[in-house]
Amino acid sequence: MPLKKEIKTGLIDKFKQHAGDTGSSEVQVALITARIAQLVEHLKKNKKDNHCRRGLLILVGQRKRHLAYLKRTNVKKYEELTSSLALA
Repeated sequence: MPLKKEIKTGLIDKFKQHAGDTGSSEVQVALITARIAQLVEHLKKNKKDNHCRRGLLILVGQRKRHLAYLKRTNVKKYEELTSSLALA
């Protein structure tokens, strides 16, 4: 279940560092968070979908690694991102 194009472009526009930025840690964390929210809603309806559950756990791990990198490199941006995405 990919994200809708409008949601994805909105998140990229909100968290990009410069024009054409789609790969910075902030953008990636925002996109992964949106996918996680989407998968959580799917799993509420389909409790036995273990393939989806595995994908969710993989995404949570990716987000955790991106956030750890961001915290190591730029604490201020890490705090801004976690507060704007309501994480932790």
